[in-house]
Amino acid sequence: MPATATRRSPLATAYRTHTCGELRDAHAGERVKLAGWVHAYRHQGKGLVFVDLRDRAGLTQVTFDMEDSPADVLEAGSKLRQEDAVSVEGIVRIKESPNPKLPTGKIEVVVESVEVLAKTAPPPLLPSDDDTLPSEEGRLTNRYLDLRRPAMQRILQVRHEVGAIAREYFHSIGFLEVETPILCKSTPEGALDFLVPSRMNPGQWYALPQSPQLFKQILMVAGCDRYFQITKCFRDEDLRADRQPEFTQIDLEMSFVTREDVMRAMEGFARKLWKNVLDVDVPELRRMTYREAMDTYGIDRPDLRYGLELVDVSDIARRTDFKVFTGALEKPRGVVKAIRVPGGSHVLTRKITDGYTEFVKTFGAGGVPVTKVVEGGKLEGGVAKFLEPLATDLIARMGAAPGDTILFGADTYSVVTKSLGELRQKVARDMKLLDAPSAPKWSFLWVVDFPMFEWDAETSRFFAMHHPFTAPSPEDVGRFMAADPREHDTVESIVSAGYDMVVNGSEIGGGSIRIHQQDVQKKVFHLLGISEEEAQAKFSFLLEALRFGAPPHGGIAFGLDRLVMHLAGVDNIRDVIAFPKTQTGADLMCDCPSPVDKAQLDELYIKSTFAG
Repeated sequence: MPATATRRSPLATAYRTHTCGELRDAHAGERVKLAGWVHAYRHQGKGLVFVDLRDRAGLTQVTFDMEDSPADVLEAGSKLRQEDAVSVEGIVRIKESPNPKLPTGKIEVVVESVEVLAKTAPPPLLPSDDDTLPSEEGRLTNRYLDLRRPAMQRILQVRHEVGAIAREYFHSIGFLEVETPILCKSTPEGALDFLVPSRMNPGQWYALPQSPQLFKQILMVAGCDRYFQITKCFRDEDLRADRQPEFTQIDLEMSFVTREDVMRAMEGFARKLWKNVLDVDVPELRRMTYREAMDTYGIDRPDLRYGLELVDVSDIARRTDFKVFTGALEKPRGVVKAIRVPGGSHVLTRKITDGYTEFVKTFGAGGVPVTKVVEGGKLEGGVAKFLEPLATDLIARMGAAPGDTILFGADTYSVVTKSLGELRQKVARDMKLLDAPSAPKWSFLWVVDFPMFEWDAETSRFFAMHHPFTAPSPEDVGRFMAADPREHDTVESIVSAGYDMVVNGSEIGGGSIRIHQQDVQKKVFHLLGISEEEAQAKFSFLLEALRFGAPPHGGIAFGLDRLVMHLAGVDNIRDVIAFPKTQTGADLMCDCPSPVDKAQLDELYIKSTFAG
């Protein structure tokens, strides 16, 4: 078969002229080389073998044909098995039966020579996106095979694109990429630190950073003006589907800025990211206060793609003798709130709503009273008999119609908002609200005006809602400076200059304007019950830096892993990290954490007290 001149790919190597995703009908007649793994093979008999060859770029069918392939090449091709690594050379020709599902589906490569680069042992899993995948444990144990799957390769590509877009965007608006230490001082930031012993300083320890917070503030004092970093962070905390002990942040800080300056720059980044990766135009982001989010959605990161708002019906509930309601309203900050579920009576069976009671108990609530709306402006089922005199007012307040279900929460404000906020999301899934054709694909917003402090009754002290370096809002500075830690309501009412970017009910970035004045920082420590001695011991380098003309500054940190989850359309953070940990913090592929030799511990002056 005569060949035309080969146009080599920019990705050509000694083993290939093109990747397995590049060839098209325009390449017909060219002599090419491909290298990759055997994805599938089909022996057709009569000297004909089809092999789908796969690399990161895609699949190409290569054909071993007795008419055009030498006998020894045909024999070698007939012995290939899935996941063998091979390089083939041959002529591109148009297929008689094209495969419209593949970009390379119009062509095949007729093999004239083959080199088996590595035979494979029987693989414990095949890199396929079909239903033959093993358990997640099997995937993570054999991650090198799992990552060969086209779906995982696409996720790695998205992750790469996010990093590349971030660097290009922030470079274009004047940010400097600066690396901050991984071995640093242990500082309280809300989770346990991972500690690293110092061999050269016996009995002393480094901590792995929970974030670069103090360093990026010091970079602002140092005149960096705009700092950017894609960095690893470490938190020793209980894990879940969207949390890992080591994770990646796109970390940023800006000098001489207000909240508006930071939010405008970061909104531009979100627009560029969604446009470049998904070709989605992100509109101007809606803003919602923390209080509105909690009152209406029960959560500070609400998903606005569906309704199911929380409605306060406390005033109506006061007129009933239903003890669940009256007992709740007798509590300090007791409330009764309700959720209207349009069409819920047709979907939410008694079994499902009974399950909601068990669900909300995990959030401290006692249960979920329920009723449904029927014709004639009446209520039926559940707690309807207790609410009969209130039916007209309740239905009007909820905007309910026949066929709707109404779910109630009755307890303290914090318990009701937390439990109904979580229940709201479960109801949306049960009602398949996000599967409706009319459901919006994306919902972006800023949540602003967070409280600076929250009171913890168990420890009888205040905690910083964000972190202790968050500044009060400009409007609240006077009240903040005059606040007495004994006046709980006053302290809890102080609003911070913090902000979170939320997408589809997930916080993808959080930040604030920072404190740049020593007296303000000392006041925060005072309200948090941190003594001057403790503050100096933990934050002396930042406090010292603030003495020397610190500029007004603020920033944000985006969770890169969560960004990739949204952009790649997956809901498990372990799918967007090349080598993740399990929910127990284990790396199944590397078999760690694992014991170390006693000699290593002796060198570090460490003695294990673990008796297991």
